[in-house]
Amino acid sequence: ITSEVVDRVYKEYMGDAESPAQVRDGLLDAMGDVYFVTSAVEVARHHRDAGNPVYFYEFQHRPSSADGVIPEFVKADHGAEIAFIFGKPFLAGDV
Repeated sequence: ITSEVVDRVYKEYMGDAESPAQVRDGLLDAMGDVYFVTSAVEVARHHRDAGNPVYFYEFQHRPSSADGVIPEFVKADHGAEIAFIFGKPFLAGDV
């Protein structure tokens, strides 16, 4: 990786961060993109190239059940949309 690439990535995610919280948020965004987004986009492209329709979404709604359980800066964890898609009974052990 060249220093130019490192500089561009740093500017994209850290930008003009002025506080530790902004640095944390930039780092979390970078990690999320590396671990989730890039692989999801790659899979979506393979499905598209095979002639299939592809739908892509990013869930960012913080569920009220997260209050007091996860830090305030966390909007939605991986899998947080499940309760909204299938309903809360799947999380309450009612199934």
